[in-house]
Amino acid sequence: MTKTASTASVLIDALREAGVRYLFANFGSDHPAIIEALAADRERGIPSPAVVLCPHEYTALSAAHGYAAVTGEPQAVFIHTDVGTANLGGAVHNAARSRVPVFIFAGLTPYTLEGELPGSRNTHINHLQDAPDQHALVRQYVKWSYDIRTGRNAPQLVHRGLQLAASAPAGPVYLTGAREVLAEDVPRAEVSPRQWRPVARMAAPEQLIDGLLDDLGRSRHPLVVTTYLGRRQTAVAKLVEFAERFAIPVVEVNAEVLSFPHDHPPHGGDDPHRMITEADLVIALDTDAPWLAATARPRDDARVYVINEDPLQEAIPLWYAPADHFVRADGEMLLDQLLDRVAPSDDDGRIERRAAAVAAQGREQRSALTETATTDAANQRLTPASVAHVLSGLIDDDTIVLNEAISEAPTIWKHLPRRKPGTLFGNRGTSLGWSGGGALGVKLAVQDRTVVSIVGDGTFFFSVPSSTYWIADRYRIPVLTVVLDNGGWNATKRNLQRQHAGQLADRTDRYWVNLQQTADLPGIAGAAGSAWGTTVTEYDDLADALRTGLAHVAAGTAAVVSVRLDAISRQPEDAL
Repeated sequence: MTKTASTASVLIDALREAGVRYLFANFGSDHPAIIEALAADRERGIPSPAVVLCPHEYTALSAAHGYAAVTGEPQAVFIHTDVGTANLGGAVHNAARSRVPVFIFAGLTPYTLEGELPGSRNTHINHLQDAPDQHALVRQYVKWSYDIRTGRNAPQLVHRGLQLAASAPAGPVYLTGAREVLAEDVPRAEVSPRQWRPVARMAAPEQLIDGLLDDLGRSRHPLVVTTYLGRRQTAVAKLVEFAERFAIPVVEVNAEVLSFPHDHPPHGGDDPHRMITEADLVIALDTDAPWLAATARPRDDARVYVINEDPLQEAIPLWYAPADHFVRADGEMLLDQLLDRVAPSDDDGRIERRAAAVAAQGREQRSALTETATTDAANQRLTPASVAHVLSGLIDDDTIVLNEAISEAPTIWKHLPRRKPGTLFGNRGTSLGWSGGGALGVKLAVQDRTVVSIVGDGTFFFSVPSSTYWIADRYRIPVLTVVLDNGGWNATKRNLQRQHAGQLADRTDRYWVNLQQTADLPGIAGAAGSAWGTTVTEYDDLADALRTGLAHVAAGTAAVVSVRLDAISRQPEDAL
């Protein structure tokens, strides 16, 4: 006799069999069959996937994003019809741009209204949530979207979705199902997860490797630019070996992860533009924008290689970076290919001299950074540099830092140096607030390590803190959040100044970015999730506040330290 179950049950079974550990969920009226299936699992002693209730969908997807960023493993996000999908907002943009695998499931409003099938419409909201094209809300950002039309192939759809999500370039997928379909009684299909593995990683053509090695042999000023090679943490040591062998400086532009130890001699900082015009060979390795053409670009005779899983950035309508070679390849595998070849000879001492010059330049950069932070500290000034410098002295090399300080992110990156792979994460997307839920997902993935998130005050608001800290308290996911409170959105002010420097808005301090530093940001976290918090207004109190916050996190409680910096604007409010 063939065993049967509801579509909802086989959907959950398929996720579990594929290795999904967590459902970050905000259930609604479309999920009764899902809830019943989960309840039946618990009754039978099946505890997984574990449900993490999320009061806001942006937090849910951000948490799944954070978990996938660390592990590479897709988790599931369950949301409510069109309104829950809309609440994902910029989080789905973030997951797409950061190329993290996530499985998103949303219900659809029932498609019968006279009781014809189990799950038929039974409340007025079932009419109001009947959107003409619910998938359109996320279609621009997901790799694949589909609707379960019968439970008989629901397991195959789950495995296909996960396979697509995890195949390079990774990204979110979106599956829907109406109540009637989820309640359908269907035979349990036997589907083997091992037959739905992601597409194999791709090496570069050997002829391309030969050409690149020839160009390296002739080059006098080579340069590597990367943003996210370190997503695969084992690649970091290989990039170090490659840089040492050829004495090549490595620039981490807009770093999403740590791709190169910040204190290593060939590290060239975070700005490619000062070196890009001198380089005669540019290797753009796992980066979206190796240079900004309006600022600087490679010289005409430079050889340029763009190496990426998606070297043409096919999901971005306006993008181009003229190059000699566009190579679709896995960055780590390409490094393996290069390192497997015979080490270059250095008969004329060119590599040795270049290594000395690159190391000297790195030491000069790091010395200047240290001077900036120590000067601010000596003057008792609360600045992004001094905050990062003090925090750096209080955490160990295994602490994981999330950097979403936006306009001050480069400053944090420079003054809070990370050395080990997997100890730095950012958001390659541009929807601010990712680090709220993102930090929770990271902590779930590495439960025995300290997680610190550094944000601006504007970013803190965007992170849906009421949802973030409720989850942190409910599930005992302690993270430390350090808020750099400069009283507004500095990125907006800076962009105004780039385009209209010295003009009317700039001269009269009319930016409309002023948050006034009046909100009790730690108090928001405390009210929502019993987080410990304090606001620092004097430099002398900074170290103790951070030390106490870290102690609370170590004891299992989330903590928020808000640091009041110089306000970026004093603009009075418009009269209402």
